[in-house]
Amino acid sequence: MKKIALASDHAGYQLKEILKAHLESGGYAVSDYGTDSEEAVDYPDYIRPAAKSIVEGRNDLCIVLGGSGNGEAIVANKVKGVRCAVCWNVESARLAKQHNDANAISIGARLVSESLAKEIVDTWLNAEFEGGRHVRRIEKIERTRRDCRPDGSLGTSGLGS
Repeated sequence: MKKIALASDHAGYQLKEILKAHLESGGYAVSDYGTDSEEAVDYPDYIRPAAKSIVEGRNDLCIVLGGSGNGEAIVANKVKGVRCAVCWNVESARLAKQHNDANAISIGARLVSESLAKEIVDTWLNAEFEGGRHVRRIEKIERTRRDCRPDGSLGTSGLGS
């Protein structure tokens, strides 16, 4: 059984609860990292622990939610080993897994309907990483994360071909 971490800010709270029920009814184990209401919160306090849980092996995948999903994705992507894609439709969700092997997705609760959010999640969960040329690109993403200096240069390793 796949274990899914869920986290949201106040704008994503209602959709988080809907997706939690949807995932549990589909047989997934869900770890809810909050928030627990629509009271305003600082989303990094909830998103970072959820994202961290997948690289620590406590969860397999992670779904984060906010008003637009952008800030939540930025936070999740700061955690080494997380590849979080902002998904706004079924195609973006499918490609997030097939091409980027995204182990986390971010959804903007103010931008998608409940039904579309469920379709996005289901599509992402059921898609498979294609490998091939995409492996090389993911390796370059990880090298960038590891080697990028504050000025944006890559030092001596570069990205190679």
